[in-house]
Amino acid sequence: MEIINLEGTEDTPRIILDKEKALFEISGRSLPEDAAEFYAPILEWLDKYQTMPNPETNFSFKLEYFNTASSKLILDILSKLDNIPGSRVTWYYHEDDEDMEEAGEEFSELVENLPFEFKSY
Repeated sequence: MEIINLEGTEDTPRIILDKEKALFEISGRSLPEDAAEFYAPILEWLDKYQTMPNPETNFSFKLEYFNTASSKLILDILSKLDNIPGSRVTWYYHEDDEDMEEAGEEFSELVENLPFEFKSY
């Protein structure tokens, strides 16, 4: 499978999807001008990955900020992970960022079969 490795910008998150190295991470800020267009390749990659996933998929979210449009697509990503056996999410948030912690908790309630671990830094 091809590797997705996008460097983050001021408006878009860093994204690493590497099946071989078992690296799955979205980090930084997510407020792309067209969130659906930005996240489309990630969702397509997960559709392909879902057909032959690793035994375990540990997906990390290390987001500092995301806008409303991004939150819908983050939920789409989580929904896809929810359908991949052996998936789990580690949701990182700055220890002073209650909003990001709460956002992770809300996501975890929406995808109830997907285990979440919360880590502050």
